[in-house]
Amino acid sequence: MANFAELFSNNKNWADRIEREQPGFFKQLSEQQAPEYLWIGCSDSRVPANEIVGLMPGELFVHRNVANLVVHSDMNCLSVLQYAIDILKVKHILVVGHYGCGGVKAALLNQRVGFVDNWLRNVKDVYALHRQQIDCLETEDQRVNRLIELNVVEQVKNLCHTSFVQEAWERGQQLSVHGWVYSLRNGRVKDLKVSHSSLEQIDKIYALDPQELPDTY
Repeated sequence: MANFAELFSNNKNWADRIEREQPGFFKQLSEQQAPEYLWIGCSDSRVPANEIVGLMPGELFVHRNVANLVVHSDMNCLSVLQYAIDILKVKHILVVGHYGCGGVKAALLNQRVGFVDNWLRNVKDVYALHRQQIDCLETEDQRVNRLIELNVVEQVKNLCHTSFVQEAWERGQQLSVHGWVYSLRNGRVKDLKVSHSSLEQIDKIYALDPQELPDTY
């Protein structure tokens, strides 16, 4: 219980420090939420979303799950996405994986973890799609890290294929989707340069109204 009680002490110290540094911060925070960013990341405890990008509470809307997946049957993720786009009007969605992800490694090495194996089938789908590119790499670490990157790339695509993102673009709402990977070794974020900000950048087969897209993409 001593360690548990310490959490309350830590909370008090943190709240007191924030109020000293920014008087009235919590009063203002309680009255509005207007983040410009939605972070979709891994549940890993070593990846603290706000701290990584230096943002305060209220500046980053966050959804996390094992292996930072965007699955079209996941009502939790889709609910967060719809609220972020339609209500909060976020301008950027960040899909952020991290090197050394245990979920991705378990999927690649076909390790049995438990119930979460069913969830990680989605990562195995990414591996199956890019098997040739991954298997040619020399070391296990290289193969895991490449799958981590490709998993982010595919989740960016999955986001862009949702009705919420496409409808935002149709009505001219400013919205961009980005793919990043965070390094546990140095704390730095790598931009995978797979950003999307318009309907023209997605595969026509996934478009809500393919007639609006050109034949080449």
